[in-house]
Amino acid sequence: MNNETTAVTSPAERNNAQKQNVPSIEQWMKEAKQQPDADQCGMYLFHNGVVRGTAKAQVRHGENSPRVTGMQFSFDQKKVDAAVQRIKKMPGIFHVRAWLNSGTMQVGDDLMLLLVGGDIRPHVVDALQALLDELKSICVKEQEHYE
Repeated sequence: MNNETTAVTSPAERNNAQKQNVPSIEQWMKEAKQQPDADQCGMYLFHNGVVRGTAKAQVRHGENSPRVTGMQFSFDQKKVDAAVQRIKKMPGIFHVRAWLNSGTMQVGDDLMLLLVGGDIRPHVVDALQALLDELKSICVKEQEHYE
């Protein structure tokens, strides 16, 4: 799992440098399909989490909130690795991959990429949901910044 960060000075430079560090979804798929157990996968699902401009409190609870301008995002790599290993043990799951960004992010920046591959749709959907739930509730810390 890649977790590279690049130090730059201006927001535009930081944004461009960060985007260069985001893994290629196409490359991940190519690599997944080359794995020895790829012939057992009938479905792959991706999750691409990004910083949105509306506050979590507004989206989830309808609270009136100022616009989000960015986010401080971090994670515990050991907890992420443990979550990935747990998901790999779920029925019908043959491929799990996660990448998480860290640092000060702007609206639209990529926070995380997840890829789950498995035999049938219910297994893959359940595994992606379980992975995302565990990452968001246990592994990551996020602090929204407002206007």
